Amino acid sequence: MKVSVILPAAGLGTRMGRTQPEKAGISRKQFMQLDGSPILVHTLRKFASCPLVTDIYVALRSEDMEWGEQVLRPEAGSKPLCLVEGGDSRQHSVENALARISPDTDLVAVHDAVRPFIEPATIEAVIEEAMANGAAIVGIVPVDTVKQVHKNKVRATLPRERLILTQTPQVFHYSLLCEAFQRAREDGFIGTDESSLVERLERVEVSVIPGKDRNIKITKPSDMDLARLFQAEEAAARNAS
Repeated sequence: MKVSVILPAAGLGTRMGRTQPEKAGISRKQFMQLDGSPILVHTLRKFASCPLVTDIYVALRSEDMEWGEQVLRPEAGSKPLCLVEGGDSRQHSVENALARISPDTDLVAVHDAVRPFIEPATIEAVIEEAMANGAAIVGIVPVDTVKQVHKNKVRATLPRERLILTQTPQVFHYSLLCEAFQRAREDGFIGTDESSLVERLERVEVSVIPGKDRNIKITKPSDMDLARLFQAEEAAARNAS
């Protein structure tokens, strides 16, 4: 089984606001330091260590390519790493990476570059589910009551047991994901995630693998405090083993 992973890391991270650059020209969230390494590096390490992953593609802005060669390539270990120029949107970045993936690939997994706390068992579970059924994502049931609103007025209370908060990785058969991106391009459709593109095909039912609360997406300054706590816990667990 050949499994390729795409890490889209070309975003500007506007929700993070102004941050101190970790190197000249870079101040975006995926490059912020966490326990001495950029967040993107922590994320890359999780997939580089997964035995089911065959190769890794990282979409970067053109001005970050040299940095990627110097910093990311050594972190990939024995896994082939391909740096791809990203686009103006996540969808464009993933599509650029997908175009570089070999057609003999079985599965393609897409993971947010700023979700460094994905657990190895979850990566393996979602890959195995996608291999069996064609498409699988990671998600958690919301703990808060969810309301449907129009402007500032409540229109309905939605049953939580029928809702999930979507995480990544999202994993799909290679040919299915290629078809989904082609259809989206033809229709001018912009999705919020890869699953939304695949769902439009109505070819397969997308399975959901239970995620973890700690699989956070670091998008705003307050997330960094929680990220530092999780990173310290992971370091303690490694030292204890």
